[in-house]
Amino acid sequence: MSRVSIIERLRAIQILKHRGVGLTRKMIIPDFNSQRDKDRFFRSLTDEQKIEALNEMVRTSEHIVFLGGAGVSTESGIPDFRSKDGLYHRKDKKFGSYRPEYLLSYDCLNHKPKVFFEYFRENLDCRSIQSNDAHRKLAEMEQKGKLDGVITQNIDGLHQKGGSRKVWEIHGSALRSYCVSCRKEYGQDYIFENTEEVPRCPKCGKMIRPDVTLYGELLPEPAYEEAVALIRYADMLIIGGTSLEVGSAAQLAHMYHGKYLVIINKGKTKMEGKADLVFHDSIGKVMNQIVLGC
Repeated sequence: MSRVSIIERLRAIQILKHRGVGLTRKMIIPDFNSQRDKDRFFRSLTDEQKIEALNEMVRTSEHIVFLGGAGVSTESGIPDFRSKDGLYHRKDKKFGSYRPEYLLSYDCLNHKPKVFFEYFRENLDCRSIQSNDAHRKLAEMEQKGKLDGVITQNIDGLHQKGGSRKVWEIHGSALRSYCVSCRKEYGQDYIFENTEEVPRCPKCGKMIRPDVTLYGELLPEPAYEEAVALIRYADMLIIGGTSLEVGSAAQLAHMYHGKYLVIINKGKTKMEGKADLVFHDSIGKVMNQIVLGC
């Protein structure tokens, strides 16, 4: 499409805005000759038109991937870590002498296991939490063949509870545990319902730990490598509920070079300047406005 056509299209959008008329699906996203024209087009859209553009992206994309963080789970009532109401800002006299990051670190698990498990049991038991609209919409997208997979930093298992099957947990899961010695696996209840200060393996007597990536540990290699492959193959990436402050998520986001990038987060997020659409809103509210075909 020529530069003149782009300008004409932008003028048409402005006229439609003025008249209060929404764009039809086929009118929304033209082909672009340059990144500048693409940026100019998307920046000109109203909130309503942005939702229409989002739907058009979903309709025409063949390999969509979702990269999510703590903000996806906050709408289920799970606190995030870094916001003013997050886990790291809670005032708890029992743990006040420790840095929040230390309480979820490999060093704490190994040198102060009683402290680690007390904090873990009190703050990361998500077994009774239910999935929300964002989880359910992503599951629907997968079921209808519109989502290659979910890459999540969350350890709560809510994507699976919401119906998703293609989930890559790059920080592990609080719903799994295993013995550090014999590697025997235990279910989601073992650590939380075990009455020992430090849960021990009935088979060999060694410590049982949660299958989560702690501070000071490497990411689980298979999950991360598969997440990288998903990102590199995607033609649309939706980033939701993360500020991209955590290195693992930021690294994955920067690996993406597909056609469309969408960011949904209540707060500011790194990479917004590279995104086609940015929504500073509830992720469940935005995702619920995606209309999928039969």
